[in-house]
Amino acid sequence: MNYQWYPGHMTKAKRMMQENIKLIDLVIELVDARIPLSSRNPEIDELGKNKARVILLNKSDLSDKRYNKQWMEYFTNKGFHVLEINSKTGAGVKAIQGLVQEACKEKIERDRKRGIVNRPMRAMVVGIPNVGKSTFINSFAGKACTKTGNKPGVTKGKQWIRLNKGLELLDTPGILWPKFEDQSVGMKLAFIGSMNDEILHMDELAAELIAFLLQNYPGILKERYEVEEIEDKFEMLKQICISRRCFKKGEEPDLDKAAALLMEDFRSGKLGKITLEFPEE
Repeated sequence: MNYQWYPGHMTKAKRMMQENIKLIDLVIELVDARIPLSSRNPEIDELGKNKARVILLNKSDLSDKRYNKQWMEYFTNKGFHVLEINSKTGAGVKAIQGLVQEACKEKIERDRKRGIVNRPMRAMVVGIPNVGKSTFINSFAGKACTKTGNKPGVTKGKQWIRLNKGLELLDTPGILWPKFEDQSVGMKLAFIGSMNDEILHMDELAAELIAFLLQNYPGILKERYEVEEIEDKFEMLKQICISRRCFKKGEEPDLDKAAALLMEDFRSGKLGKITLEFPEE
């Protein structure tokens, strides 16, 4: 399966971000803690050069705790200010204000020397589709400022949100990039729901996830679905069909239904805390 999704509104969103970057002091980039590298749009580094940078490992409740710390160290060593958060519960969100002050320290000091005091910092919030930007902003603000949804593409345009005297946020739509040089990146983005499921072959996607889990999290499928783990990924999907009684008419296994079930269990965390890529790679 070829993984690619770049609808027209993303081109428009990218142009809007390029036009507004001159107003910005800080770029706050949300990544998915399950795929911290693959969920980073490579175009953001170019967009945000010469700006203070913060990376938030969001959905950290769904990822493997062993690797969250390693990824924090990885990004810190690259020169980013990093924090592990869970936008839905608000875990880690209170620490962001201090992190923003730290990231913008030089800018605040320059302003002070020029006699500019108490000017709010302006931050652009960026990230791929369905990474949780709107949920994060609502959690950070302590009120519903933006529309949220558990699917990509809910935020369509820009929106300024004044959080307090010291910080204003520019919410932006989630954007991918025109071409995935490495198809495994596209596959991981499809796993976490950052692409439109309707353009994907869900049985093939589920089979690839099964192959990854068999290798890196042995026993997790056996525990969840009460099936014997074998190397054949499509046969494993068929076993999940039978175990969860996903049948078409005439007792024929419904692979699509079982695939949807597996993907939902993974995305919601019912399968367990799973990280799909590791810093040592």
